[in-house]
Amino acid sequence: MNAISFSLLMTGVLLNAGAQLLLKAGTNSVGMFEFSRDNILPVGWKLATEPYIAGGLGCYVISVVVWVLALSRVEVSIAYPMLSIGYVINALAAWYLFGEAVTLTRLAGIGIIIIGVYLVARS
Repeated sequence: MNAISFSLLMTGVLLNAGAQLLLKAGTNSVGMFEFSRDNILPVGWKLATEPYIAGGLGCYVISVVVWVLALSRVEVSIAYPMLSIGYVINALAAWYLFGEAVTLTRLAGIGIIIIGVYLVARS
């Protein structure tokens, strides 16, 4: 895998991870909600006008374009497992940004993911 292919893959992963974090920040801003017939419009409007939600959706759109570019250069059996790096990024960023727990079990899982991605990348 060359540097451009790797850069496209990692850019796609980072955009995808960023999208998740922005969506979480947006839902934190809006607060817990339930959709029902009575509140679908007010809640839908809150979500549609929340800047973090819009940013997250924007990151998803850009990540799809970058991902298509990456897939044109890398086998999907190599590229797709690289998305797992997003789990590592999100777990650590969620701990830092949102105070979410990173337990010993989660750290063990993160370690397994890192080893798995390394093995796939080397194959």
